This record gives sequence, C-alpha cells and structure tokens, in this order.
Amino acid sequence: MKGFLVIFFTQQNRRYQGKMLGDWIVDLAKEMGLRGATLSTGIEGFGHTGRLHSSHFFELADQPTEIRMAITEEESERLFKRLEAEEISVFYIKTPVEMGTVGKKANPPNLS
Repeated sequence: MKGFLVIFFTQQNRRYQGKMLGDWIVDLAKEMGLRGATLSTGIEGFGHTGRLHSSHFFELADQPTEIRMAITEEESERLFKRLEAEEISVFYIKTPVEMGTVGKKANPPNLS
C-alpha cells in the first residue's frame, strides 16, 4: 500500500489545549481513526534557531520529541486539514512510502 511517513518535531515543554503538544497530536491521530502514531523523545537536538534542546537531568521538559505516522494519502489530507484549522505551528517531514504487514497474523488468545 502506498502512503506517507509523516514525522512531526517539537519539544516536550510545548503545550496545546492543556496537554503536551506531542501527546495532543497522538490523541488527535487516535480521535481521527488514523492507523497509528508513535511518540518518541530524543536525547539531544537543535532546530532552525540553532538552540540546543537536550534531556539533561534538570531540564527534561526541553527534550526533543517526534511523532511518527505511516498513513494513507486520504488520512494525510484529513490530518493536515485539521492541523491547519488549529492554533499551532509545528515542523514536519512528509515523505512517500510503501507500507504493509509481512508474516503470519497472530491469533488472538482464546478468552473462553
């Protein structure tokens, strides 16, 4: 299946609607019924301003954060339309990908 890998970059201390921005984006993806989203924090990085963001012991709030999603073109259009309607600004990378599942599907446990 063809789609996009979308990666958003932010810092752990950025908030939106009372939540950390990364958590808000993951919650939005779930609310919209997207395929999934993964939030990861980094040890260190810098952005367009050149300011260093890191996970030093006393400054964990400034950790770099990224949210990754592998989504279809239709999902991408819906997501970006929704984000443009919000009062936020967030940097992203969007690149075409082929995605799918390989291997045998695991059987769910028998709960009876």
